[in-house]
Amino acid sequence: MSTVSIPTGLALRPQLATVGLIASFLVTFGVFLSGFVISEPAPYELFMVALIGVWAILGLRISRSVAPLLALYVTFNVGGMLSLTVMEDMAGGPMYVAVSLFLALSAVFFAAIIEEKPQRLGLIFRAWVASALITATLGILGYFNAFPGSEVFTLYDRAKGAFQDPNVFGPFLVAPALYLMHGLLTKSLAQAPLNLAGLLVIALGLFLSFSRAAWALFLFSAVAMVFVMLLKERTGAFRLKILALSIAAVGLMVMALVIALQIPQVAELFSSRTQLVQDYDGGHLGRFDRHRLGFLMSMETPLGIGPMVFSTIFPEDEHNIWLKSLTSYGWLGFLCYLTLVVWTLWVGFRNLLLNRPWQPFLMIAYIAFVGHTAIGFVIDTDHWRHFYLIVGILWGCFALEHRHQRRLAPPVRTR
Repeated sequence: MSTVSIPTGLALRPQLATVGLIASFLVTFGVFLSGFVISEPAPYELFMVALIGVWAILGLRISRSVAPLLALYVTFNVGGMLSLTVMEDMAGGPMYVAVSLFLALSAVFFAAIIEEKPQRLGLIFRAWVASALITATLGILGYFNAFPGSEVFTLYDRAKGAFQDPNVFGPFLVAPALYLMHGLLTKSLAQAPLNLAGLLVIALGLFLSFSRAAWALFLFSAVAMVFVMLLKERTGAFRLKILALSIAAVGLMVMALVIALQIPQVAELFSSRTQLVQDYDGGHLGRFDRHRLGFLMSMETPLGIGPMVFSTIFPEDEHNIWLKSLTSYGWLGFLCYLTLVVWTLWVGFRNLLLNRPWQPFLMIAYIAFVGHTAIGFVIDTDHWRHFYLIVGILWGCFALEHRHQRRLAPPVRTR
């Protein structure tokens, strides 16, 4: 009796497909956990440390396109390690640098797995939206004391969802809001109600965070995305659709804002938070005074002063990512961070309008990155988990574009 042998590659395909599905599910779940950081170490850290470790053992591939990100972040954290040497009392310094290194590796991890399988971009953003909807809902319910114990989701009468700080909670919601806006503007009208409902929930949660940085970030990002889409789409009908839906969405959010402001508690805090300069910004040793003195001090400390030392010298932390880079990572860390930001902004700008399957994801992440870079002048984004996710998404898209260009390049002929 004759037997038919099955090629080894074909026999392994079902197993490889199953492994791929499990891997994508684990990544999706990890992103989902990023919206729940009410205590530290958060489930996100514990899960992602294990996931990155296992993936590295099984063969995480770092391509030449992603390697510069790894080199910059590793050197950045070397600066943090050097800053530990000047600390008289290290206290939580080593743990701070360890968290920084983990977050840096998480950005590299996301970039590498996106380059490996671009389909993960959609899973990542859908998981981010689901997480944002849940944590925004918790923030809204907490703000209005909807159930006993719901105050755990607020801080200083501001919604913070499942986060420790409203100033992190608000910006976390921006990229998912952009994703829903993009769906609202590009997909069929039959899907518009779901996208609009999700957008309103996230926008209300963001508004109740009463974070001026988050408000500015959301406003800038929404306008920038509509502008970029109008540049990219050439047909008059599509441009008209974008403008009409954008106006309708703005109208609904304005109506929701007007309704919310009818509540005295909301109106009072809104009036206070809309003041451009608060007492703790412009007063003696306020935010801006600390920035000035901190930069002058950093010019005399090439290795920095060590993580979390600034608040022992001044009344509060740096609240400026550039100053934070100088004080906690020294001149070396600052140069690495500056290089990373400039490099990311330039490459992202060059790829922004290219017609690629991953272009919508790159556009959303790029706009969010530009906004986070801007608010970094008045807030510290150093340990914001979602910021490293944004960086990973962008560099993953850069790697995809680099691979695409190599495939298009004519083969080199040898004599």
